[in-house]
Amino acid sequence: MFESLKKKFNNTIGKISEKVSKDVEEEAETVAEEEKLVKLPGNEKKKEKKASDKEEKESVPVGKTSEEKAEEKVIPAEKEEKSGILSFIREKTISEKDIEDILWELEMSLLESDVALEVAEKIIDTVREDLVGKKIKRRSDVTEFTKNALNKAISEILNVQSQNIDSLIKEKKAKGEPLIIMFVGINGTGKTTTIAKISTYFINKGYTPVIAASDTFRAGAIEQITHHADKIGVKIIKHKKGADPAAVAYDAVSHAKAKGKDVVLVDTAGRMQTNVNLMDEMKKIKRVIEPDLIIFVGDALTGNDAVDQAIKFNDAVGIDGIILTKADADAKGGAALSIGYVINEPILFLGTGQSYEDIMEFNPEWMVGQLI
Repeated sequence: MFESLKKKFNNTIGKISEKVSKDVEEEAETVAEEEKLVKLPGNEKKKEKKASDKEEKESVPVGKTSEEKAEEKVIPAEKEEKSGILSFIREKTISEKDIEDILWELEMSLLESDVALEVAEKIIDTVREDLVGKKIKRRSDVTEFTKNALNKAISEILNVQSQNIDSLIKEKKAKGEPLIIMFVGINGTGKTTTIAKISTYFINKGYTPVIAASDTFRAGAIEQITHHADKIGVKIIKHKKGADPAAVAYDAVSHAKAKGKDVVLVDTAGRMQTNVNLMDEMKKIKRVIEPDLIIFVGDALTGNDAVDQAIKFNDAVGIDGIILTKADADAKGGAALSIGYVINEPILFLGTGQSYEDIMEFNPEWMVGQLI
């Protein structure tokens, strides 16, 4: 999962470590060569003579001879110079020039992996800010600093405030009402299957869900969601093809209240996100049932397309969370890294396979571990 993105980050760590370490080694070699030249026969005497000439030029305090001054003076010069050389060899300050080319390569490779531009820029800026000015003494320092900088950058990208669904269900139950979740997204992203997975997730937690087949635009959609509901043993509320989607959702909420169900999961139509009629339909459903959560379902494999779709649905009806399907097959990872930051709403779940159990709660720390 996200193998390509992980490889790019690891390559960056290796390149920066190699570049900075190489610079330190070259500087150390240069200093070592200079020391050798100084120690060559004749060169030491020249150095001593220059130092002696310099001392002669210094002013002598009134009442003291040059001989007296020489006796008083403690000369740690050789030690100081050697100490300075050793410090220079052991320690280097990372400059912007050291890492600029490598960070530019990383930014380009992130864009190739479908990472949104603003997310790529945020990562690069954070890493640059953290690394420039750092003092390093050994190669392992560079590796550690770079790894920590990337870890911080990715964590900041993924750190979007999320709601606890269990807490929301308990709050609603205390009022005698079900938690209402409306699912939006275009056809082909796995939205219907995802609703069946989320139903299974709730069942395993001891909750009783009911599904609303509010995608009445296609007869096939009603049949598909009915098939899933029957297989997992969940009550489904449905009307005929062409019925008012908001009416179906309303009936499902009424059923849940009457029967004491815990959660209402509302499927919706998924025509292209640019379809004005579809967006109007979503707005009407929202007005009628007043959902507690609106969750966007996107296909992780579509990369920036999923981000663009989420933006449009968010503009139309507002999104409270995200589920990315097919994450197990997503080598790039661009959508998973970008989508929450771009619309400022959290990823709640990842689809990780074909069975009803193949869905996992999203954890930002887990994803950082997948990438670094």
